Amino acid sequence: MISENPGNFTVFPWHLTAMTKNQPHPSAEGIRAAAARIDACFTNSPLIGQQTADLALGLNLFAKVETLNPIRSFKGRGTDWWLRNQPAGNMPVVSASAGNFGQGLAYAGRSAGRKVVIFSAKTANPAKIDAMRRLGAEVILHGEDFDAAKSAARAYAEDRGYAFVEDGAHREIAEGAGTIALEITERLARDGIALDAVVVPLGNGALLTGIGTWIRANAPGCRVIGVVAAKAPAMKQSWESGRLVSTETAATAADGIAVRECVPYALDCMRDTVDDVWEVDEAQIGAAREFCRIHYGLVVEEAGAAGVAGLLAHGALLAGRTVATVLCGGNVRIGSSS
Repeated sequence: MISENPGNFTVFPWHLTAMTKNQPHPSAEGIRAAAARIDACFTNSPLIGQQTADLALGLNLFAKVETLNPIRSFKGRGTDWWLRNQPAGNMPVVSASAGNFGQGLAYAGRSAGRKVVIFSAKTANPAKIDAMRRLGAEVILHGEDFDAAKSAARAYAEDRGYAFVEDGAHREIAEGAGTIALEITERLARDGIALDAVVVPLGNGALLTGIGTWIRANAPGCRVIGVVAAKAPAMKQSWESGRLVSTETAATAADGIAVRECVPYALDCMRDTVDDVWEVDEAQIGAAREFCRIHYGLVVEEAGAAGVAGLLAHGALLAGRTVATVLCGGNVRIGSSS
């Protein structure tokens, strides 16, 4: 039963929804298989440490840089692996995206000869819209935010009998993202370094659950922590309450994690893969972008820096520990300061 909450969000039991049933969770075996087949332009990204960053945070931080590939985000890993696992054919693929997932899907679709249609909000980052179109996607602008665009995309696909892919709702997308954790742990293992925690931006959940799946299987002593924007807390509130929480808005500059309608499959996967979810405000997100510029010399978009924002806000909880995070996107809004 759906019930209304006086805090202006709607809740209902997510673990009982049909959307979470009969879908296998991502697996470590699937992540290893993905690592062997994903387009090499997306894999083996740099893992960097920086003494000044460590001193500023009071811990030992390894940052996985996912901004140097052709779409400047990690999303190409999951979209590539998802499309490789689809039946052969030329049926168009439909999705919704704030920009980075759509770029990944367009890149994979172009390689596979599949038409890709992406719905984005009218308020989406114009640079990301242009990038999706350059990669060959048809982009349809609809609604005032990502979730409105996603609803329209789903209806569009159903009306035409096209394949609809939802970020966070498919095993292969999480497994593709999980290859990041495989690369982190194998690199650190060669240097005899054990991770105490990994801190990951949390939007639709594929990155967090993919990384969590690998960590649980291969580094069980490592904590897995997601980070949401305070202005887009639906995933955190849902995970903590055990009920789907839908907020009225998700008005954060971190468009890649601006989620107000949760993905039930991702939340179901989070039950076994996540230890904690932190919240950060807009000032902390902005400070994280500046942190990346100062200490790593990198321009990172707001959502891509959310893991660093989490450490700026809550890093005292991990003082002296060895931590990894993912700088997971560098597609900034034109005119945005860094």
